[in-house]
Amino acid sequence: MAKQTAGRDQLGEFAPQFAALNDDVLFGEVWEREEQLSAHDRSLITCSALLAMGAPQLEAHLNIAKQNGVTEDEIVELITHLAFYAGWPKAWSAFALAKEIFGE
Repeated sequence: MAKQTAGRDQLGEFAPQFAALNDDVLFGEVWEREEQLSAHDRSLITCSALLAMGAPQLEAHLNIAKQNGVTEDEIVELITHLAFYAGWPKAWSAFALAKEIFGE
């Protein structure tokens, strides 16, 4: 996975500690533990959590998921399954993003 710099790029001067934790700890340490859980599987888990919360970060993580080898079929199945647990409107919103990202 490419080195993450979104924290520093977007919040580096405003919230430098949070930026460092985002880039260095979350993405630099946790996401790099591929012996414990692959980036593919972390992406599925992360997209599931963000969809369930209705978080705007879902779009960025769908792009990351695609880079990590998650397929369109897997994302469609993930969203369909979560529609029953997280809510139908959240699934519709997620499908719009996924169609844009994976339908390219």
